[in-house]
Amino acid sequence: MNEISGHSTFTHRPADHPGVQSGSVGVLLVNLGTPDATDAGSVRRYLREFLHDKRVIEDDTIVWKFVLNAIILPLRPRRKGLDYEKIWNREKNESPLKTITRSQADKLSAVLTQRGKSAVVDWAMRYGNPSIRSRLSQLAAQGCDRILVVPLYPQYAAATSATVCDEVFRALMDMRWQPTLRVAAPYFDEPAYIEALAASLEAHLKMLAFAPDLIIASFHGIPMSYFQKGDPYYCHCAKTTRLLRERLRLDESKLIMTFQSRFGRAEWLKPYTDMTVKELAARGVRNLVVITPGFSADCLETLEEIAGENAEYFRHAGGENFAAVPCLNDSEPGMRVIEAVVLRELQGWA
Repeated sequence: MNEISGHSTFTHRPADHPGVQSGSVGVLLVNLGTPDATDAGSVRRYLREFLHDKRVIEDDTIVWKFVLNAIILPLRPRRKGLDYEKIWNREKNESPLKTITRSQADKLSAVLTQRGKSAVVDWAMRYGNPSIRSRLSQLAAQGCDRILVVPLYPQYAAATSATVCDEVFRALMDMRWQPTLRVAAPYFDEPAYIEALAASLEAHLKMLAFAPDLIIASFHGIPMSYFQKGDPYYCHCAKTTRLLRERLRLDESKLIMTFQSRFGRAEWLKPYTDMTVKELAARGVRNLVVITPGFSADCLETLEEIAGENAEYFRHAGGENFAAVPCLNDSEPGMRVIEAVVLRELQGWA
């Protein structure tokens, strides 16, 4: 007899039936990805997988293929490897993104157990290791015939959330017994998420030796053409920012939205974070705080690009005090967000 969601079901299998496990619920947390090491070869393998994804780079022209294979992949990995060196978790020999995502999965598993929710929790990276395919196979091997996939992106974008689904379904194509699947909805306006962002920011501000003249909410950018084709990402970012302003009782002059990490020569969502940081310093802003609401875990884009590069831009342009607020990571407020999303999506299953 199998117990599933409080219901008893009797199964009658013949004696020679293949041994299979079933009846369990799985939860798979998925983040963007990371190279396995900081050497040029490891970074090149990661960038090759990432930049060959048609969701990430929609340009399929011969010119782009030449630039990617003749310029970017031969030259960029060594420089990016040096950037990863600055933030690398040397104790575990891995990127902070991998360390944090693993911890998020471990803590979620403990919370679900405490709540009496029976689920097998695992984690994966869209690019790099552990792969989505390998973790789905492992969950299926543990008897998970219902799996909740949780893309750890608060705001939906085709280049992030959708490509997770693409890879999940590619993996399912090779499974004879496919699990029933749910994909968690984006949580850009989830009350627990907005509260966690606000609480994290308020706590960080209390630790600073200065009061900010302005706060920037910096989100990862996407090409403007993606937005014009119907991607809802900009709107999700704008709503998160508006709700955060309302919760903190700040107006648009005190908390502004920008977009970082643009790549290539095409126009991306504006205003650009790096240009804004420079312009603010040039016009007299001396104290600046940056929060990165679109990242569920600290990574190269937050630790090196924001806390490193943009802090330097600001001070070089005349600014004095710069602070980057850590991501929610596996903090107590951050885990409350993941817990709220997972419990919402597991209704009727666990």
